[in-house]
Amino acid sequence: MDDGELGMLADTLTKSMTSAAAAGTPNVEDVLADLGWLEMLDEIPAEATALVFRLLGQTGTHAGVVNDVVLAAAGRAPGGTIALPYTGGRWVVWERTDDAHSALDPELPIRTTEAGDEVPLAKGRLALGWWLAGSGRAMLTLARQHAVDRVQFGRPIASFQAVRHRLAETLVAIEGAEATLFAAQDDGSDLACLLAKAAAGQAALTAAKHCQQVLGGIGFTDEHDLHRHVKRVYVLDGLLGSARDLTREAGAVVRSLGHAPRLGNL
Repeated sequence: MDDGELGMLADTLTKSMTSAAAAGTPNVEDVLADLGWLEMLDEIPAEATALVFRLLGQTGTHAGVVNDVVLAAAGRAPGGTIALPYTGGRWVVWERTDDAHSALDPELPIRTTEAGDEVPLAKGRLALGWWLAGSGRAMLTLARQHAVDRVQFGRPIASFQAVRHRLAETLVAIEGAEATLFAAQDDGSDLACLLAKAAAGQAALTAAKHCQQVLGGIGFTDEHDLHRHVKRVYVLDGLLGSARDLTREAGAVVRSLGHAPRLGNL
């Protein structure tokens, strides 16, 4: 697939997922199925994963397609569900249904389950990293627009240095996480994908903190979309290992090796 075809696919996915979110149907399982998600995962796995999961974050939609990524990496047929490790030694299943079970994010059909079999997690972590980065972008967009529109003391709060610093730090964190994700996508190793997911999780949590401060009281209300993205990133950060857990795991790997391996060319 050349750049032109990939751009057309991105436009189609963006319009379809945005329309689903606007219509109040954030579970886009059927939308992705109609657009050939499984075929994309088979034919262009890296491009499809980055595109679809980033758009899930940017549009505020959701789908249990992380199951497909993990199943495909394990050499099993996608389309079903699989037990996935969660921070704190727990295991969860992301159902392919509209029934929500997650107490943290009432939209997500996630439930706890018994411990599952060990499967390769690198590709799943990379996918969730793109989702976290997309969610960070969505929060930054909301905060930036609020900063431009909100006027205090006769001028937009976007002109205040403290607000600018928070928005700038958020942008730097997200850009850094995306660069790490691209590097991990090229490298493909377990350690690279682990670090990329950790970086994306930390960037999304940074975005949640700074964007909440920029938005102030309105960011806490049900009427504003920020709270949905904040809940989402906390759930996604814990899935397949939180930023804190993965950073510790990476440190253990480096200690066992006795050196830090090169994961990308600068």
